[in-house]
Amino acid sequence: MRFPSMADSSEETPPVTRQISPQSAGQNVGEEPVELRRASSRLVVDADGKKIPFGALYEQQKTIVVFVRHFLCYACKEYVEDLGRIPLKFLQDANVRLVVIGQSSHHHIKPFCNLTGYPHEMFADPEREIYRILGMKRGEASITSVQSPHVKSSLLSGSIKSMWRAMASPAFDFQGDPAQQGGTLILGPGNEIHFVHLDRNRLGHAPINTVLQLAGVQTVDFTSKSRIIDV
Repeated sequence: MRFPSMADSSEETPPVTRQISPQSAGQNVGEEPVELRRASSRLVVDADGKKIPFGALYEQQKTIVVFVRHFLCYACKEYVEDLGRIPLKFLQDANVRLVVIGQSSHHHIKPFCNLTGYPHEMFADPEREIYRILGMKRGEASITSVQSPHVKSSLLSGSIKSMWRAMASPAFDFQGDPAQQGGTLILGPGNEIHFVHLDRNRLGHAPINTVLQLAGVQTVDFTSKSRIIDV
């Protein structure tokens, strides 16, 4: 398997989504893609400033890794709110780890978790090294025809909320590069790659229940009324 390069990205193409079959995954054992090998040694930072290799996140067990755009992105906020509704028991029963990675300073992790109610693991890749190595797009394709089951705000209202949060922060910043797109991977244990999805725009993330099913985790009813979390 090969991760898409930045040159593979274009605004006219759909999101890059690859599910790796058990047969092909078996053939790839011991043939870790060079991009993942390079990314695995790069460091991510937790909320307390502790640095660990990216590869340690999925070395011992299957791990869902969600890369978000930036912590002021309204679509990311609402997507992570739904990720936060995944019960820990569902993950534990499937022996699956869930990790969110942002690309701002690690100082923004705790406030973002408090804002979204997200209780699982979160790290930062402040220099966006892993984003670049894994071929995540910088720049945004059109979102006019894109819908997400996890984003409730309109483009206008969501953008206003993001701008207000930026203005209200101690230092006026977007807590990451606003042009950076994210993606979702299911990795591990070891060098196993089960699923790769690279976003093309802020609404292009993989549906959470699709990811859970592919990871062998019980799905969640997101249609039920959720708790209200203010901006």
